[in-house]
Amino acid sequence: MREGLKGRVVAASIAVGLLGPLTAGAQGPWEAPAAEKARTNPVAPGPDVVARGKQAAQLNCVACHGTSGKGDGPAAAALNPKPADWTSPAVQADSDGELFWKISNGRGAMPPWKHVPEPERWAIVHYIRSLKAK
Repeated sequence: MREGLKGRVVAASIAVGLLGPLTAGAQGPWEAPAAEKARTNPVAPGPDVVARGKQAAQLNCVACHGTSGKGDGPAAAALNPKPADWTSPAVQADSDGELFWKISNGRGAMPPWKHVPEPERWAIVHYIRSLKAK
């Protein structure tokens, strides 16, 4: 193989390896394990908790999920699959435990957010719930 072509093949292989997780759209349904779905939110709901969840989402999630949680953040255009629309019936149908598990573990282009303290992740779940009618 000629050196120029060999270099392009190597560069393309590296690019596919790096971008694969961002473009892997055929991952199938994203469901939490049954035990995680059954978890209940230990953080009591309330306006202060929703505000804290919104603040945590603005710091950690807005680039992909957007300022209103519709999955239209500035980074969303480059992602496949697209970030979830938190206002959608599909997301709102997830249990609190399932949302918490998804936030905690991530998948594909969505990173795991286990470094965010658990109470904040549960507050994000309350914030997502607050978007139901929007």
